[in-house]
Amino acid sequence: MPETTLTDPQDEWAMRLALDQALNARLSGEVPVGAVLVRRVDGVAQVVATGYNRPITTHDPTAHAEIVALRHAATLLQNYRLPGCELFVTLEPCAMCAMALMHARLARVVYGAPDPKTGAAGSVLDLFAERRLNHHTRSVGGVLAGPCGDLLRDFFAERRERRRALRGTLGVEPEGEASEPPPIPAGDATEIAGWPAGGDAGGRD
Repeated sequence: MPETTLTDPQDEWAMRLALDQALNARLSGEVPVGAVLVRRVDGVAQVVATGYNRPITTHDPTAHAEIVALRHAATLLQNYRLPGCELFVTLEPCAMCAMALMHARLARVVYGAPDPKTGAAGSVLDLFAERRLNHHTRSVGGVLAGPCGDLLRDFFAERRERRRALRGTLGVEPEGEASEPPPIPAGDATEIAGWPAGGDAGGRD
C-alpha cells in the first residue's frame, strides 16, 4: 500500500501545480487529471515538466497526465530514464501509467485522490509494491486528496447536468466527451476525501 504521511510543504506545493494542470484538462473537456514532474536540487523541488489528461483531444488512449509529463521530461532531459525525479498527479495512477513511471526509474510517485476503479497504487492492485518487478518506485497517496477528489466529483456532476439538459431539450447525447460511470447508488455514503468510492468513481478517459 502507498505511504500516507504528513504532507511535506514541497509536496503540497507540487500537488497544487498538478491541480492547475488538471484545470487545463477540464477546460479542454477532458477528465481533470494533472501531473507535474520535479527533481530536487539541494533539497528544493524544481519543476521539470507538466502534463494533463488529453486522450480525447489527441485521439490517443495513452495520453494520461502522467504519460504526457513523462514524455515532456524525457525530451527535455534527453533521457528515457529519469532517476531522482518525482511525479505528482492528482489521481492515483492506472496500471499503464504505474508501469511507465517505474520504467522511467522515478524515485517517487505522489498522488492525490484514490481511484477505486482503476487505481494501481493500492486501490485495485499495487504495482509499486510488487517485489518481483526489477525496479521499485515509492508511492505516496492522499496529498491534497480533498481538492483533487472535489475537482473530479464536480466535473462529473456538471457533465451529468449537461447531458440531462441536452436530452431534455434536444433528445440527444453529447458527442466527443469523456465517458462517465453510472451515478453512485442512492444511500451509498462511502466517500474518500470527497471523491465517491462507489459507481461514480474512476474513469479517466
